[in-house]
Amino acid sequence: MVELCSIIEPFRLAEIFPRPQPLEVELGCGDASFLVEYARRNPAKNFIGVERLLGRIQKLDRKGRLAGLANLRGVRIESAYLLQYLLPPQSASALHIYFPDPWPKKRHRKNRLINEHFPALARAALTPGGVVFLRTDDVDYFEQMNEVFGVADFFGKIPSPPALAEIVTDFERGFNVQGIPTLRAAYQLK
Repeated sequence: MVELCSIIEPFRLAEIFPRPQPLEVELGCGDASFLVEYARRNPAKNFIGVERLLGRIQKLDRKGRLAGLANLRGVRIESAYLLQYLLPPQSASALHIYFPDPWPKKRHRKNRLINEHFPALARAALTPGGVVFLRTDDVDYFEQMNEVFGVADFFGKIPSPPALAEIVTDFERGFNVQGIPTLRAAYQLK
């Protein structure tokens, strides 16, 4: 787990990871089932899992340690705040946002992570050619995700890699058992 010395200074990634490698970030890592497996399969990359809830970050830390993953860290903070203030500019090759809270009531939609401001935050955090990977079960939220990225002319839609889809999240597994399909999209920085 990353101990935050400051919540106003960007991370010094060289102090967080033992090796300088491409970085990918999962915003809202849940029980860490996806990120731990993805980090295990990709030892030549570094990963940060972001979660607001302490228990979930502790679970990520515990699973990562048990798996012996030196390329995995967790941060307990709001995802948008991390992107805007803590992640160094152009430091992540990919952002993974899987099953974010859909805030289904109309009056609560302003709380959604993926909103009209998100593509600009993602653009600042991503390396040239970086990718945002999205998954949800909520049709309305999926339409909003595609809409906000569709009008961001600095992103282009690309196919979601099948190998990435093989690794499911805890929420995804539960929804799929109920017969609820996963909606996926990926957008690459031009």
